[in-house]
Amino acid sequence: MQQPDPRHNIPGTIAPHIPADVYQRAQATGQPVVIVVNDTNPTGFPWQRVLIPFAIAGAVVAGGWGLVAALCWLMDVAAHTATTIAGATAGPLGVGGITFKLFQSKK
Repeated sequence: MQQPDPRHNIPGTIAPHIPADVYQRAQATGQPVVIVVNDTNPTGFPWQRVLIPFAIAGAVVAGGWGLVAALCWLMDVAAHTATTIAGATAGPLGVGGITFKLFQSKK
C-alpha cells in the first residue's frame, strides 16, 4: 500500500469538505480559513423519545386484544361443536340430506 504524501497531511481536525489544496493555499498566502458549521440540534422537546415507547405499548395492547378475541372465537366454535356432537348422540345427524347415526341406540 502506498504511503500518503506528508505535504497533504493537514494538522488538527478540519472539516472533510475542505480540499487540501485550498487549505495549503490559505496557509501560504495567510488568508484565514472559515469553517461554517450548521447546527441542526432541535430546539423543542424530542417527541420521538416519547412516542416510540407509546407506539410499542399500543402495539402490544392491540395484539393482546387480538389474542383475547381469537381465544373467545375459538371457545365459541368449541362450544358449538360440543353442542352439535351432544345433540348427535341423542339422534341422527343430518347434513345436506345425508343422515348419520353416530351411536347405536340401547333399545
